[in-house]
Amino acid sequence: MPPPEATRGSVLRITEAGEEVLHRPCRPAGAEFGSPELARLIDDMFATMYTAEGAGLAANQVGVDLQLFVYDCLDDAGVRHVGHVLNPVLDPEDVRGRRLLDDDEGCLSVPGAAMEVPRSARTVVRGQDRDGRPITVEGTGYFARCLQHETDHLHGRLYLDRLSGRDRREALRQTAERRERVLAQRAARAERLRAEHPVVP
Repeated sequence: MPPPEATRGSVLRITEAGEEVLHRPCRPAGAEFGSPELARLIDDMFATMYTAEGAGLAANQVGVDLQLFVYDCLDDAGVRHVGHVLNPVLDPEDVRGRRLLDDDEGCLSVPGAAMEVPRSARTVVRGQDRDGRPITVEGTGYFARCLQHETDHLHGRLYLDRLSGRDRREALRQTAERRERVLAQRAARAERLRAEHPVVP
């Protein structure tokens, strides 16, 4: 079931590895807080993430240079977390390193590929909501992985950058092999979302 934001938004094109916007740090949010444009961007990002069957999506993945990500993800206890964070900062303990978990990780900007990436088993992200109010989001397991992955995006870093040369080549091989099928599936889901939840201009 899509979150309410997804049914209000329009599906945007997802940028792919190699495009410049994905490989440089995003600018901090400031003047955007409380604006209808920011609210619409968040809705559009949820719609885009949902149709691509993602657990998180960063603004530069839809070509927007802004420190913002959205998420819809389960934690270790099976609890669903849905939200957004602007100007996210990982807890310093995560930088120093907690217990690491190795698990497969994919990326909507690297369609069709999944590789094992070590991530902290628990993480805390501090940032702001769409109105500029401070928020803190804590995650464990897969949700912690999602929070770290999306924060990486906003610093211009893909999960490919955490792989060895051999694993990176394997991920790119997987993408070359599966990309067209994945994009076709996304397009079909976007059509279904539009049919079921027409967006009112």
